[in-house]
Amino acid sequence: MANDETLRSLMFTLSYVLMKRRRDVTSADAQRRREVQRRVAHRRYFQQRHKRMIMFPHTVPMRSMMIAQTSRPVSGPPARPTRVWSSIESTDWWERVVMREFQPSDWLEKFRMTKETFFLLCGKLKPRLSRQDTRLRPALPLEKRVAVALWRLASNVEYRTISALFGVGRSTVCKCVRDVCHAIVLLLRPLYLRPPSEQELEDAARLFSTRWGFPHCVGALASLHVPIIAPSSNTHSYWNSRGWLSVVTQGAVNGLGQFWDVCAGFPGSTEHSAILQNSTLWARGCDGFLLHEPPLDFMGRPLGFLMLGDAGYPLKSWLLKSFPESGALSDAQRVFNRRLERARSVADEAFLRLRARWQCLLKRNDCRMDVVPTMILACCVLHNVCEVHGDEFEERWEEAVRTEESPQPADEVSPAADDRDGEEVRALFCEYFLQQETQQRTLAC
Repeated sequence: MANDETLRSLMFTLSYVLMKRRRDVTSADAQRRREVQRRVAHRRYFQQRHKRMIMFPHTVPMRSMMIAQTSRPVSGPPARPTRVWSSIESTDWWERVVMREFQPSDWLEKFRMTKETFFLLCGKLKPRLSRQDTRLRPALPLEKRVAVALWRLASNVEYRTISALFGVGRSTVCKCVRDVCHAIVLLLRPLYLRPPSEQELEDAARLFSTRWGFPHCVGALASLHVPIIAPSSNTHSYWNSRGWLSVVTQGAVNGLGQFWDVCAGFPGSTEHSAILQNSTLWARGCDGFLLHEPPLDFMGRPLGFLMLGDAGYPLKSWLLKSFPESGALSDAQRVFNRRLERARSVADEAFLRLRARWQCLLKRNDCRMDVVPTMILACCVLHNVCEVHGDEFEERWEEAVRTEESPQPADEVSPAADDRDGEEVRALFCEYFLQQETQQRTLAC
């Protein structure tokens, strides 16, 4: 009997010791978790504040600086130094800094457009890009998706940098860029980048005549090589004449420097004349797209509208280019070359502004080859959007273009490809410009 009492007493004592030990361990674990959570929250706050101060020192409110000075420091040194680009996903920067504290100059610098144009763009893309929340996660806001894509197009920074900045995954950044570019091409290209109507052709010809001194002209042609990484197949065809990998884009520009026809995605070794002959512009030009009814008179001869190109294009009755430079040129031919190059410079200036504004076309593009043509088209559309809505263009953006390490390749087509009708039209313009030069000299005397 005494043994049973002793055994029960021993069992009771052992149970009490085990229960107390379990309570102590549970309490210690809970306290440890609270401390870890407190330190994580504290570190996250200072990482976000540090990132804002590094990127946008003028947007840091004075109140947050005062709070930071009075905050209780974390006990003990951190496990490793705090980094500006935190791996912790947070939307604080987008929701609080960009949406509330960005100044007009910040919108222009980071997104290459004003805040008003940005939200106008979002409104036009909403039918294609709007998403619904699911049970698993809320949908990424439309404005944030567009901002992610524009940041990539404007800066060409790596996906991981944009991922940390906007608090989204890298795959989400890639998907945003692809979806937004496709939506821009699908929804905005018919509005901002389309062939001109007959009335618009007349207005364009009048603008080229008054501003650039070249009558009957409605557009200038130029080509752009966009640097790329080596594709997985057919790599040799992407090496251009300058010795670097690229894809070629052909663009037709009006007198205001806006694109109205773009053909993108050809391998870098493709000749400019081959791109033209494989484009819809060639078919439309040969089918009489630039003819005028009734025919316009020029130097006693009926003449339709025409375009201007460089030495890489064939001479046609609707496409003129300069005479090859040599010591045997006549005065009329030299005057024609000066007038044509002056008028055609509007295309070179448009491509310069395009690359300065959207630097994914200036620096080496690491996107997949099936995305690059769409990205180029989207940038051309966005260029027109900014030009149409009068968004300011910063001259300092051009510095990166003018000092690029990979100069644009030049192309030249054989004179055998020139058309006889084109030579006759060019001769008419030589006579016309020479008469103008003679009259100007006479008036000056």
